Amino acid sequence: MKASEVLRRYAQGERDFQGVNLRGQSFRRQNLSGTDFSGCDIRGANFRDATLQGTKFCRVKAGLQKRWVVGLLLVCLVLAGLAGVLLGFAGGLVAFIFGDSSLEDRIIGWTSLITLVLLYGTIFRRGLGVEVAVAFAVAFAVAFAGAVAFAVAGAVAFAGAFAVAGAVAGAVAVAVAVAFAVAVAFAGAVAVAGAGAVAGAVAVALAVVGVLLSLYLGWRAIKGDPRDAFVRSIAVALATTGGTSFYNADLTDANFTDATLKNTDLRAKSLTRTCFKNSIKLDLARPGKTLLANPAVRELLMTGQGEGKDYISANFRGANLIGANLKNAILKFADLSNANLEYANLDGTNLTQVNAVATNFTHASLTGACIEAWNIESSTILEQVDCCYIYLLEHPKPNTDDRERRPSSGEFQEGEFTKLFEEVMDTVDLIFRNGVDWKAFVAAFKKVQVENEDTPLEIQSIENKGDGVVVVKVQVPPTTDKEKIHREFNENYGLALKAVEEKYKGQLAAKENEIAIHRQNNADMVEITKLLASKPINVEATAMTNSSDSSKKIAVGRDFNISDSVVNLADTIGEVNNAINQLPSSSKTEEPGIKELLSQLKTAIEDPNLSDDDKQQALQQVQTLAEAAQNPKNEAMQKKAKKAIGFLKVISEGLEPVVKLVQAGKDLIPAIAVWFGL
Repeated sequence: MKASEVLRRYAQGERDFQGVNLRGQSFRRQNLSGTDFSGCDIRGANFRDATLQGTKFCRVKAGLQKRWVVGLLLVCLVLAGLAGVLLGFAGGLVAFIFGDSSLEDRIIGWTSLITLVLLYGTIFRRGLGVEVAVAFAVAFAVAFAGAVAFAVAGAVAFAGAFAVAGAVAGAVAVAVAVAFAVAVAFAGAVAVAGAGAVAGAVAVALAVVGVLLSLYLGWRAIKGDPRDAFVRSIAVALATTGGTSFYNADLTDANFTDATLKNTDLRAKSLTRTCFKNSIKLDLARPGKTLLANPAVRELLMTGQGEGKDYISANFRGANLIGANLKNAILKFADLSNANLEYANLDGTNLTQVNAVATNFTHASLTGACIEAWNIESSTILEQVDCCYIYLLEHPKPNTDDRERRPSSGEFQEGEFTKLFEEVMDTVDLIFRNGVDWKAFVAAFKKVQVENEDTPLEIQSIENKGDGVVVVKVQVPPTTDKEKIHREFNENYGLALKAVEEKYKGQLAAKENEIAIHRQNNADMVEITKLLASKPINVEATAMTNSSDSSKKIAVGRDFNISDSVVNLADTIGEVNNAINQLPSSSKTEEPGIKELLSQLKTAIEDPNLSDDDKQQALQQVQTLAEAAQNPKNEAMQKKAKKAIGFLKVISEGLEPVVKLVQAGKDLIPAIAVWFGL
C-alpha cells in the first residue's frame, strides 16, 4: 500500500493497517499515533521525524530491502579486496627477510615483522581505538616500517567488511568476502615478494594469517566485544543505511512486541515506555545514544529477565519494564525516571540512590528491597505496591547488623507502605553518619535557604539513630527539585565544616583529636535548638516501629510474583480446573454465571499463540478468581479478585490481536468484574 493511501485513510479515522506491505514507503514528519501496523512489512520504510505515540509495530519485519542488501554486499567485497591488497603488500615486505635480498631489504623485513607483531598484539589485546591512530602515526613516521600502515589498514578494512556482511546477510556473504580477500592477498603477496619460492610462500602465509586475524577481529566486533566498539559502530551504521528509519521519531508508548528489527535506525527522539518484548535482532539495530545502546539494558527490555544482574548506574529512563523480573538485581545509582515498572518483581533489589521521579511502581513487589536515599517525588506512583518490609540502609550501621528495616518488626499492613512514602515524597533526607557539627549545619542551611528563596524549607524532624548516625528531614513543596536541594546542602555543609575545622585547629594548636570530641559533645543539638526556637519540631520515633507482628501480607506472592513461577503448566491447569469445578453452575440458561465465565476465560488463555509464561501467569489469576468466587463476601478475597482482574487486563492489552485473550479482555473480564461488583 502506498504511503499516500495510508495517510488518506488515517485522516478519515481508520487506524487498522495490519499486515499491509509498506516496503520503501515514506511517512516522514507524519502523525500516525495510535495506528496498528502489526504484521506489516516495513523494510526500507522511512518514519524519520514522525509522531508515533501508542503505535503498534508488533511482529513487523523491519530492515533492508533486497536492492540495498545487494549494494551493501558489493561494498563488503570492495572492503575485502582492499584488505587483501594491503595485507598482501605487508606480507611481501616481511618476505624480504628470506631469499637473496639485500641488507637494506632484510632490515625493512625484520623491522616490519617486529612492528607488526607488537601492533597486532596491541589491537587484539585492547581493541581498536586510540592505539590504531597511534599505530598509523608511527608507521608513517618510521620509514622502515611501511608495512605496518598497510597491515593495520587491512585489518580494519576486512574487520569492517566482515562485520557489515554479518549484519546484513549473514554467513554466505562472510564466506564470499573471506574467499575474495584471501585470493587478492595471495596475488598481492606474490607480486611484492618476487619470484623466489621461499619468499613467496612466506608472503602468502603472512597475508593469509592477516586475513584470518582480521576475520577474528570482525567476528569479535559483531558479537559486541567492547574493545571493538569502533568497528561495530561503523558496521552497524553502514548496515542500517537504507533500512527502516525511526530517526528522531516520537515512539512514546509504541509497541514492538515480537518485531524483527535488524538494520533499523532506532535513534528516536523518545523511547518512553516503548515495548520491545520478545523482539529479535535488536542488537543489529542502530541505537545511537538511547537506552538501547547498553547491551544489558537492551537484553532486559527484550526478555524481561534480570534476576540477580548488575545494572549499576544504568540508564532506564522511560523504559517499559512491565512485569520484569529484577529480583535481587543491583540498580544502584540507576536512572528509572518515567519508567513503567507495573507488576515488576523487585524483591531484594538494591535501589540505593536510584532516580525514581515519575516512575510507575503500581502492583510492583518490593519486599526486602533497599531504598536508601532513593529519589522519589509526588509524580512517583506507589499505588497498591506489594511489600512486606523494606530496608532504608544498604549497609548495616557501624558495629551492628541493623539496616533500618521498616517496619522494625512484623509486616506492612494494607496501605501502610504507600502512606509512609507519600510523606517521604515531600521531604529531603540529610543523612550524617559521623555526627553533626551544628555550627556548620546552621551555616549551610541558611545559605541554601538564601539560594532558594522562592522555595520554603522547613526542618520537619531530627532523628538520632545512634552510633553517630543522624537523619534530618527537611520539608519541601511537592514540585521542588529535591536532588538540587540535597546537592547544594552537601556542598555548603562541606565548605562550612572545613571552615569550622580550620578555626578549631588554630584555636586548639593542632589538637586535632579534640575536634572529634567537640562534635560528640555537641550531640545534644544545642545550636539547632536555637535555630528552631521559633518553630515547633516534631521529633518522630522510628516510622512504623509499632506495626503489629501479627499483621498479614497483603497479596499472596503467587498472585503477582510474575517471573518466579516454577509450577508445571499442566499442574496449574489442573488446579484451575479443580477450583472452577467447585463453583455452582448458573441457574439461568441464557445468562452465564461466574463458573461459565471463568471456564471461557481459561479456554482463551490456553490459546496456542500465547507463550507458556503468559499462560502460567494468566491461569494463576483465574485460580485466584475462582477461589474468591467461592467466598465473594470476604473482603480479603474481594481485594485479591480486584488485583487479579487488573493484572489480566494489563496482560490482555499488551498481547497481539491474534491471541484469544485479547478479546476475552474486552468481553469476559468486564463481565467477571461486574459479577464481583467491582
